Amino acid sequence: VFEEEREMTVMLLVDVSGSKNFGTRKQLKRDLITELCAVLAFSAIQNNDKVGVIFFSDQIEKFIPPKKGKSHILTIIRELINFEPEHSGTDIKEALRYFTLAIKKRCTAFLISDFLGSDFEDELKIANKKHDLVALQIFDKREMEIPKVGIIQLQDAESGSVRWFNTNSEKNRKEYHRNAVRQQSEIAELMRRSGVDHSRIATHQSYIQPLMTLFKRRGSKR
Repeated sequence: VFEEEREMTVMLLVDVSGSKNFGTRKQLKRDLITELCAVLAFSAIQNNDKVGVIFFSDQIEKFIPPKKGKSHILTIIRELINFEPEHSGTDIKEALRYFTLAIKKRCTAFLISDFLGSDFEDELKIANKKHDLVALQIFDKREMEIPKVGIIQLQDAESGSVRWFNTNSEKNRKEYHRNAVRQQSEIAELMRRSGVDHSRIATHQSYIQPLMTLFKRRGSKR
């Protein structure tokens, strides 16, 4: 992945908000994020690169400065597995601001989130201008479509708000899907406008093919 440059710094910006505890198929979002971060971190140390992490919710939860070495990577992996955030909200804007100020030298950064937050386009453009920013969007199939299973209770994992939803209604299911498709297209368009390489990775599928496609696309630009 990183063979074209040596001695790089790789930063992982990891969303640890409440919505990461969602997952209806193979695994939770947080499990997929942990696995992705482990793969990226171990790939980086193969090239003797420094790796650092910023955990964020609606505030900066923890900053692990970039360092080299296998023991450092193992420390990061333990944090990814065991870390429990103090807050459940999401503020991507604040995470990007912190990252831009904290990391002075140009690096490759992976922003890993479901991007359900909003209003962070300016910060995204600034961060991508200073660094090489890659967005990995984690999503679950049930965020796109909902099955016919009667009247169910839906709870927002970040705000705690609860609503009842009648899945027997075809109109409700179609509206749910339309809203999800619109949200996904808005995220993709945001990344395009900001010049940020972007890949969507689902909890019920292997991340290998989306990552390979992403890096082939990035390689063709160079």
